[in-house]
Amino acid sequence: MKHLLKLSDLTAEEILSILNLADQLKYERKNGVPHPYLKGKHLGMIFQKSSTRTRVSFEVGMDELGGQALFLSDRDLQIGRGEPIQDTVRVLSRYLDGIMIRTFKQEDVEALAKYGSIPVINGLTDYCHPCQVLADLMTIREYKGSLKGLKLCFVGDGNNMANSLIVGCIKMGMRVAIACPDAYRPDADVVAWARENGELLVTSDVLAAAAGADVLYTDVWASMGQEGEKKVREAAFKGYCIDEKVLAAADREAMVLHCLPAHRGEEITAEVFEAHAAEIFDEAENRLHAQKAVLVKLLK
Repeated sequence: MKHLLKLSDLTAEEILSILNLADQLKYERKNGVPHPYLKGKHLGMIFQKSSTRTRVSFEVGMDELGGQALFLSDRDLQIGRGEPIQDTVRVLSRYLDGIMIRTFKQEDVEALAKYGSIPVINGLTDYCHPCQVLADLMTIREYKGSLKGLKLCFVGDGNNMANSLIVGCIKMGMRVAIACPDAYRPDADVVAWARENGELLVTSDVLAAAAGADVLYTDVWASMGQEGEKKVREAAFKGYCIDEKVLAAADREAMVLHCLPAHRGEEITAEVFEAHAAEIFDEAENRLHAQKAVLVKLLK
């Protein structure tokens, strides 16, 4: 494991190793056990998309691991004025021990890894969100005890979250159902891979997708950069909401997850969100622990 660009690059064993280390680091943090495994290390964090959880969790994570994180907005870098990304990363590779980037194009993340000489972590692109799904898998395992054989149902846009959930869950032996409008299906290559390697249902029928699910998951209808599509998306996703009916179709012990931020009354009702807030905010906390595990794996 040289980088974390997308989950499809990792083996099931590598994902499991990250989850196990994340559990260890969470235990140590909860019990006041110092773990300065990255003392003297520096992580550059490039943000072309704004963030709450990604920025804070990576900064705190590096600090707790004994290292330092540098916030690098594209407005502050020459990359924001047209410097080629391959030049930027070759310079940063001389200063830093690793780079985390949160951006739009997956190609930019891949270019950083290609031209740089230090580990690169994908903090989010329009194609995938591997850090979030590692935290999701960690949370599901905490609540359910294991992952293999569980069914996850994702309701909403077949976006970066859907793409990464499909890959991560199937690699861990889970079954996946995606409920989305036909015009908003997950990436075709991801769907093809999933059907060759596991069990995937993609349907426009929310209740059919939710039937017997152990985990219900949703995301906002319009992600960053899609604000201009808000009205069109509101019409397209009407009914793609985790509510009491969807909850009733799932397993009686089903948990509910949301990568946040949440728009109550759109992709999830306020009642369902608050009833499952403990799971959702454990999931948010686990971004810290899962990312610390990734940092240790890549930078130590």
